[in-house]
Amino acid sequence: MELTVVGVFDDATEAKNAVDKLVSEGFSRDQIDMSAHTAQTDAYEEDYQDSGVVEFFKNLFGDDDNDHRKYSTVGSRGSIVTVHAMTEDRAEEAADILDDCGALNVHDRAEQYGYDNRMADMDADYDKADYDKTDGQNIKIIEENLKVGKQTVETGGVRLRSRVVSKPVEETVRLREERVYVNRNPVNRPATTGELDAFKEGEVVMTEHAERAVVAKEANVVEEVSVGKEVEAHDETIRETVRKTEVDVEQLGSDETVAGRTTPGTPPYPAV
Repeated sequence: MELTVVGVFDDATEAKNAVDKLVSEGFSRDQIDMSAHTAQTDAYEEDYQDSGVVEFFKNLFGDDDNDHRKYSTVGSRGSIVTVHAMTEDRAEEAADILDDCGALNVHDRAEQYGYDNRMADMDADYDKADYDKTDGQNIKIIEENLKVGKQTVETGGVRLRSRVVSKPVEETVRLREERVYVNRNPVNRPATTGELDAFKEGEVVMTEHAERAVVAKEANVVEEVSVGKEVEAHDETIRETVRKTEVDVEQLGSDETVAGRTTPGTPPYPAV
């Protein structure tokens, strides 16, 4: 009876070394299969149903879900060497060679990969309502809400700019000016005693004066211009249209259609 021995390795190099060792120990190439995997992603759950690795271990272990899932968890991340032995002795010899070449302890490695947690999550998913176990199609319920805010915009203003301008002015003022004049009147009479006493050298001085215009400027504040703001508040009503998604649930085989709920006797649907 043909016996199958499986070894899972971390990388393809270790798996190839194990194949070379098996050949050197007398195993035929026809008895050895090798599947080298380089993808190191954690996408086991996503590809669980379609994975060739899973199908291989399902066929190998039969209905033992626990074992085939553990081997699938570890095998999907590594490289697999399969040996088809014709006797139990050769099967044990092949197993020893695979162990010596670094074959993984599948049970321990499955725990390191979090196998128990992932399987619990998968089992929990299988326990959900029927609509979660089908094709996974769903409708997103979207509703728009109106949000009104305030924004300050510039609507106008006043700028005050001062400048200095000149203009000609005139003013009339009366000015006085003195002039000294000398009159000579011819006389012929005897000098008086007083005049004789003044009969000596002397001088008489008379000064002329004149007024001149004096100009001065005086600055006076004649007006004040100021700028300020006054604030008025008013209420404004905003009218807009918002949208939302409504889902109509139609029970097949029945004429009744309801929106956002289910009728008695129908399977539960998510609230909308």
